[in-house]
Amino acid sequence: VIALALTGIALTDPREQLWLVAVWAVLAAFGSATQDIAIDAYRIEAVSRDRQGAMAATYVFGYRVALLAAGAGALHLAAAGDWSLAYGTMAVLMAVGLLTTLIIREPEVAVNAHTWEMEQRVIDYLDRTRHRGWRRDLTAWFIGAVVGPFADFWQRFGAAALAILVFIAVFRISDIFMGVMANPFYLDLGFSKAEIANIAAAFGLAMTLTGAALGGLLVMRFGILRMLIFTAILAPLTNLTFSWLALLGPQTYGLVFAIMADNISGGLAISVFIAYLSSLTNTAYTATQYALFSSIMTLPGQFLAGFTGLLAEQVGWFWFFIFAAAIGLPAIVLAMVLARIAHPDRIPRPGRERSHAGAAARR
Repeated sequence: VIALALTGIALTDPREQLWLVAVWAVLAAFGSATQDIAIDAYRIEAVSRDRQGAMAATYVFGYRVALLAAGAGALHLAAAGDWSLAYGTMAVLMAVGLLTTLIIREPEVAVNAHTWEMEQRVIDYLDRTRHRGWRRDLTAWFIGAVVGPFADFWQRFGAAALAILVFIAVFRISDIFMGVMANPFYLDLGFSKAEIANIAAAFGLAMTLTGAALGGLLVMRFGILRMLIFTAILAPLTNLTFSWLALLGPQTYGLVFAIMADNISGGLAISVFIAYLSSLTNTAYTATQYALFSSIMTLPGQFLAGFTGLLAEQVGWFWFFIFAAAIGLPAIVLAMVLARIAHPDRIPRPGRERSHAGAAARR
């Protein structure tokens, strides 16, 4: 779907058929959102729990390289030829994912006895219902894809489920909040566009990938819990380097240090957090549960980010980054609370009792 939509954009002239470009763009957005969920589900199901940190680091690496290809790469292609060439090339690059999907096999999903019992109740209900045809199929799909995953999550964690969801919502709020204003800050401070491109973009990407790889290794060495608390503390602390940079002024060494500290901690945090979210899922309901977690993860930060320009204008850059660090404090407290009531290294997970032969929705 994404390849088709990008090809459509490449072959459409926006000066003559702008409405059609909009249709292709919406189709691409729909396909990419669905693809994100499918990739997350595959990533969690493909490897054992102790390798989720390494898988998360690999995921971050691929995501960042893709951003570079679709960002700077597309711009260079457009400069060398035109935008049709750029969009056409991006459509061709989708073949990497298509070919890989055809080569690999479907992961074997483990389902524990509790999940089988819950699905059996759904099957029994469908056998008793008077609904037939599409109404029965729709009911089966809704229970299997929506009701089952949510019921499983609340049953496994009980009262701690609400604390977990709040923690997911606030963990990355500090980074998202300040990240929106990074480029305006660099420009306002006096750095040139070339310096921003070379240091904040290129060097920053390298530091993010370094942090992500390091996060994957440290999760395997120290476990999710310790790294979750460590990164929750590290993120606000590294945000303070930008307050220091605001006082220092447009000094290259200051920008290098701030970017290095922030991007390494950001790479660490995202790989550790992805491993944590993966540990929360029941592999029988991976896609629905992880889609819920990833949506909650970005929603509060993206909402508050809409007011960052007003805040920076009112308080100045120094206090803006102090505030950005302060809103990360609840994540530290919640990480320590969850260490006691919902230890991420002892989260109930489906055992290797039976392979998932078919969900209720398919029956």
